[in-house]
Amino acid sequence: MKGEVLIGAGIVLILIGFLLVFVGTLISTLGGEVEGGGVIMIGPIPIVFGTGRAVTVASILAVLMMLLWIIGALMARRG
Repeated sequence: MKGEVLIGAGIVLILIGFLLVFVGTLISTLGGEVEGGGVIMIGPIPIVFGTGRAVTVASILAVLMMLLWIIGALMARRG
């Protein structure tokens, strides 16, 4: 049951991602300005890319996620 929920959530997130890319493309073709970026987490190491102010926020969130991952790994090792 738990695995089915995770698979469903993953599919929904992928569809939302496709929708966001489509809307961004549509806005940019209509003359609007679109900025973008993202974070790829490979284990505890964040890779941040993009343009604009969103990259700053993404990098801060990536560092927080990295710290949470390290804390979780250390706590799991103790327990």
